[in-house]
Amino acid sequence: MKTADLVEQRAAIMDRMTTAHTNDDNTAFETAETELRTLDAKLDRAKKIEAAERTEQGRVIAGDDNGEFAELRNQNVVETLRYGAGMAVRDKAKVEREQAMLAERAGGPARGVYVATEVFEQRAASTTATAAAVAPESFRPDLFTSALTNTAIVSRLGATTLTGLTGDVVIPRETGSPNVGWINEDEALPTGNATFDSLTLTPHHVGVITELSRQLLQQSSPQVEGLVRQMMSRDIALEIDRAAIAGSGTGAEPLGILNDPNVPTVPFSTDLFTITADMIAAADVANIGDSRAFVSTNGVRALAMKLRTADGRAIPVSETFHDEPAYFTNQVPTDRGDGDDNGLVYGDFRDLLIGIWSQLDILVNPFAETSYAKGNILIRAMATVDFGVRRPASFVSATGVNA
Repeated sequence: MKTADLVEQRAAIMDRMTTAHTNDDNTAFETAETELRTLDAKLDRAKKIEAAERTEQGRVIAGDDNGEFAELRNQNVVETLRYGAGMAVRDKAKVEREQAMLAERAGGPARGVYVATEVFEQRAASTTATAAAVAPESFRPDLFTSALTNTAIVSRLGATTLTGLTGDVVIPRETGSPNVGWINEDEALPTGNATFDSLTLTPHHVGVITELSRQLLQQSSPQVEGLVRQMMSRDIALEIDRAAIAGSGTGAEPLGILNDPNVPTVPFSTDLFTITADMIAAADVANIGDSRAFVSTNGVRALAMKLRTADGRAIPVSETFHDEPAYFTNQVPTDRGDGDDNGLVYGDFRDLLIGIWSQLDILVNPFAETSYAKGNILIRAMATVDFGVRRPASFVSATGVNA
């Protein structure tokens, strides 16, 4: 039961105790008092659970290796894609069993084929240079050179991940506390109830289409497996990461921290040292937790590195950010729509919620006209996620930061 419901029940019991006391009904009073003790124990447990959730570190999207779907960590992406394309596979029964398990976990069949998120969490960044190649020596996927891309940052900051979702997720939030005050003898206590609202997470879909050659999927090389994993997981993960920070909230794109109108802002005044101090002060006033960090652009990092003392000595970046953890990434926008306005946010990223509704859904299309003519296949990868800030006051965003 939610804390808000328990608080409401407690208030009702207190009203009954007051009425019983007024009517000098000792039996009713004692009954209500017993219920109150039981409810207080439940309320205490609920508050402890909420406190534990607030301090929960970000975690991988799926369960541990010993869970019900542990076998999926060994899913072969290339074999799954070949199965989806109608090509021969080495162990068809294994692939079909994996698809059945993933369909059960996702709550329905895939439009193409499912690829478990565990596959990418565990092995997407692994290197395969030492694996024994079975393909001809002229084919060297172990030397594959990927495009230069950004680095995902949100998970490193400890964002809280919600998994196994089906419908919309509604999370109650306390927005105001009851009035507390001192009174003299025979004076009434101040009145004022706690107020609540809710945060709703709804499914948002993100995806990519890419073309792979038939030969690539036919190569019996362990390196191909890592190559395909890396390409498919990287692009989707980076876009999810970017939207969590700076999603516009318009159209199909979910709302990110920087564009959340409920997140407090601090205007840039004179220099980075001052604005970061103002942001820390705002966080202190809002009682933000201790697990805080700054996130900004590489342009802001360069600006901080150029700062000098009066005698020309370099000021360490750590001093500019007052020894608080600071991360810099190209995932943060350098132009927020008002000229050269770099994103700069500070807060407790455990209060950033990432809702996950689906596995990475892969649809293989070997019959697209342009690809079919070349013997290639098209692959569509999609994921369904949403983001939400559990407590907007847990973050502070700076405006007008030019670099």
